[in-house]
Amino acid sequence: MKVLVIGGGGRCHAIVDALSRSPKVTEIVCAPGNAGIAQQARCVALKDTDVEGLLKLALEERFDLTVVGPESALAAGVVDTFKAHGLRIFGPTKAAAQIESSKEFAKNLMAEYGIPTAAYRTFTDYGEASAYVASRPLPAVLKYDGLAAGKGVVIARTAEEADHALRDMLLDGRFGQGKVVVEDFLEGPEFSFMCFVSGREVVPMVLSQDHKRAFDNDEGPNTGGMGAYSPLPFITDEDREYALEKIMRPTAAALADKGTPFCGVLYGGLMKTPAGIKVIEFNARFGDPETEVVLPRLKSDIYDVFCAVADGKGVTLEWSDRATLGIVLASKGYPGSYEKGFVIEGLDGIDGRVYHMGTAVRDGRFVTAGGRVAIVVCEGATVAEAQAKALAEVARIKCDNLFHRSDIGYQAVACEK
Repeated sequence: MKVLVIGGGGRCHAIVDALSRSPKVTEIVCAPGNAGIAQQARCVALKDTDVEGLLKLALEERFDLTVVGPESALAAGVVDTFKAHGLRIFGPTKAAAQIESSKEFAKNLMAEYGIPTAAYRTFTDYGEASAYVASRPLPAVLKYDGLAAGKGVVIARTAEEADHALRDMLLDGRFGQGKVVVEDFLEGPEFSFMCFVSGREVVPMVLSQDHKRAFDNDEGPNTGGMGAYSPLPFITDEDREYALEKIMRPTAAALADKGTPFCGVLYGGLMKTPAGIKVIEFNARFGDPETEVVLPRLKSDIYDVFCAVADGKGVTLEWSDRATLGIVLASKGYPGSYEKGFVIEGLDGIDGRVYHMGTAVRDGRFVTAGGRVAIVVCEGATVAEAQAKALAEVARIKCDNLFHRSDIGYQAVACEK
């Protein structure tokens, strides 16, 4: 079978890697792909938002399945276009993907259907938003109502931070024109709950946890994610069941009730608060970097899973009980400005999986080409063992302009002691 994967980051590399393990898949094409993906798939230089170009490619190559990785492609309507031409594609329509692309849509849906989340208000006017934030206790959670590559959320702990974020989101056009959702601040450990969804059918994946802050001890600015791991010993079976039955299944049902049934991966960014589990955000696709630690634990044939979900059929999943942990190597300066083109040595000799996020090839050598450059994923009998292995493997990679966190998985490691 011939598969097209749309996207080019670490998430898509993990998807390509999982597909490469399927005995049914004979060829993988990735658009645009990256230097690492090119080792496992044929890469085509098409942007993930070039819907017409992607459609032309799909019609010419006659793929058996297309899998969409990034949110930008979903928001561009690639699924709608492919389906209109009778092509099998894994991912939600543009309307269903509003659960991610519009924070206001998601919050309104949760309010209507009683899905637990933080109290909120939406603003388009800077003055009104500023006055509201000033009237509420800090910290304040400010979310840009649109796609911002995982960085459109600010937890403002001071009035100055809140004002700076509101100016960015409403006055300076950093993210584009839009709205801001202001939420009450919640406290507790966050976790990621991804489910395969086809209409009202919801099949859960194993839980994982991302680390958003740039530096150890959860300090520094928000990023697209500096590492992740699975499973989560501090989330009980009862917690998971509550999240599935009170959050993930009702959300899929709500989208179906609204006439926008969801097909693909519904990602719940959840928090275990003292008042119970609540939704922080929804995404309409695989999380990044969570995918890089979840898919290596999947023992089922992912080609069969993708096809079953896309075709509206039932699916069962089998998982490894081994822990996985991934550490992101990022360019110094990320998530702010950074330089590219630094030679990376040692990526091919790692005892584990290496998923490329932002690399290129120059003179036959890998060089840095993005903010997040690669993620090293190792497994172990426990999270602590996987962490130790990942740290040891990361230390073997040589580059003059990379940094990483050394405490990925610290909450789980503490629980295991």
